[in-house]
Amino acid sequence: MNISSIIVKTLPQNYDSVWMNLIDSGLCEVHFGNKEKGIIIITIEGKNVEEEIDKLTKIQDIPYVISADMHMSYCEEELEEMKKDMDLNATVEELNTDRKAEEVGYFGSLKGKY
Repeated sequence: MNISSIIVKTLPQNYDSVWMNLIDSGLCEVHFGNKEKGIIIITIEGKNVEEEIDKLTKIQDIPYVISADMHMSYCEEELEEMKKDMDLNATVEELNTDRKAEEVGYFGSLKGKY
């Protein structure tokens, strides 16, 4: 199961409409927001990343949504699988090793994958 948080942005005058459309969509849970800033925080769930991306795309198409961007994602199965092969002592040692930024690998971006 994947769970991701999304920040939805709209104009303040469209906030109430977007809020209700998000609730009525059945795609997400609406948690809180700031009407003056036009920001709404939601979460989506899916059996995999593809399902979450499909839901995110549909949310982005809701009328008056300026943007909807995924900010945090959690995959229970992926974490459990990674824990099996994780050596905690080696991980701590790796994190405490001084390195140049260019030497650090980053694999968390979904950009260009969907």
